[in-house]
Amino acid sequence: MLEVENLVMEYGGFRAVDRCTLTAEEGHITGLIGPNGAGKTTLFNLIAGAIEPTSGRIRYMGEDITHLSADKRFHKGLVRTFQIPHEFHRLTVLENLMMVPGHQAGESLFANWFAWGKVAGDERETERRAWETLEFLELTHVADERAGNLSGGQKKLLELGRTMMTDARLVLLDEPAAGVNRTLLRKLEEKIAILNKERGYTFILIEHDMEMIEKLCHPVICMAEGTVLIEGDFQTVRSDPRVLEAYLGETVGDAA
Repeated sequence: MLEVENLVMEYGGFRAVDRCTLTAEEGHITGLIGPNGAGKTTLFNLIAGAIEPTSGRIRYMGEDITHLSADKRFHKGLVRTFQIPHEFHRLTVLENLMMVPGHQAGESLFANWFAWGKVAGDERETERRAWETLEFLELTHVADERAGNLSGGQKKLLELGRTMMTDARLVLLDEPAAGVNRTLLRKLEEKIAILNKERGYTFILIEHDMEMIEKLCHPVICMAEGTVLIEGDFQTVRSDPRVLEAYLGETVGDAA
């Protein structure tokens, strides 16, 4: 589904991403781990179209999207979330979901004057989908709450819900466990697994919570210094000496 080939992102003389090559298979939850500064979030920014690479190629569903704008990638079903949620904090939770779908009739001034029936119909359908999403996420009790008042875990669930309001096929999840209490984290894991197994969503997941990675992800890719260090199942990656060295900053022999 996604192919990243020899991707490079330079800032001056510093390479945040250095000849990075990886693939993400459709129907999988691919885990992306690595120490702070490994280049994981920069890689997400490149894949999502927030920045353009210095060199290299990105292919999505067989199409070269290396220079495609972020909004066009979004409309092709490539969607991302953020480590710090980007909710519209003064809007209600329900309104945050309803404003996500693109190309709604109400966005047109002409339609608001001359096709108000179409506008009203679109809004009813969008509201129905938003309520279905809230029910799935178990957030109906906060539907009318301002999104800025939610807990960290509820905001992460809302971020996931906003991806569900699009035609997402590949979702880039940036540290969904960050700032989430253990109870809501288990719920978040459950919802991601259901979306993957029952609804066909493909995920790439950046995460430092190794318990979450172990539960959800196969394969697991470890990055270090801007490039892929190793890819495999969780146990193989976790026990690789190069991974231990990348995280600890010393060789296994020195650590011993």
